[in-house]
Amino acid sequence: MMASIENNPGSGAVRRRRILVVDDHPLVRAGLLQLINQRPDLEVVAEAGGPREAMGKIAAAKPDLIIADITMKDGGGLEFIKDVRAVHGEIPMLMVSMHDEKVYAERALRAGASGYIMKEESASHLITAILRVLDGGVYLSETMSVRLLRSVSNPKSRNTGSPLQTLTDREFEVFQLIGQGHTTEEIARQLSLSPKTVDVHRAHIKEKLNLKSGTALIHQAVQWFQTGTTGE
Repeated sequence: MMASIENNPGSGAVRRRRILVVDDHPLVRAGLLQLINQRPDLEVVAEAGGPREAMGKIAAAKPDLIIADITMKDGGGLEFIKDVRAVHGEIPMLMVSMHDEKVYAERALRAGASGYIMKEESASHLITAILRVLDGGVYLSETMSVRLLRSVSNPKSRNTGSPLQTLTDREFEVFQLIGQGHTTEEIARQLSLSPKTVDVHRAHIKEKLNLKSGTALIHQAVQWFQTGTTGE
């Protein structure tokens, strides 16, 4: 990691803004660290493999920005956004994901994130997103910005895309964990719910996605988690 450049009167140097990177893939974290630390105005001051580890590092790292994956094995990105907002409300968050922005971007903004960018975007787009969020703005792709504006002006169009948009945030969390291979009991423990409540969520998900069996639900959830699509 490159050394931090502090403000030094007369030197013209500007303090590098501090970033915490949260992703459960070490290679992704390494790539983000290398990209960000190449800039004279940014530095990665800490990294974490999941929400729990990240929450334990925020106070000491004092980041100006948190960059986090929206789907991680250690917990859902949406709940992570809400947790950061509750404890460290002043820190902006930029979410990155391989998953379809039509489903996740609006959820992320509602939860309190300041931006959403797909992992397939170029390095230059990522830097643009980082700088915009650091400067107090909101970053979305042009396509997603247009979609959200249309949904505001025409609420009836809000759920005309992926059927996953009809799921509540909690149902979406359960769907995510199913896709990661967790059992009902494991999901209940991770989300601090009863197994019966998880089963109710599973039933609602099947109904909303028009799935006829638990096997079909597992297949669709796994496909979503691995590829970012449901095959529809």
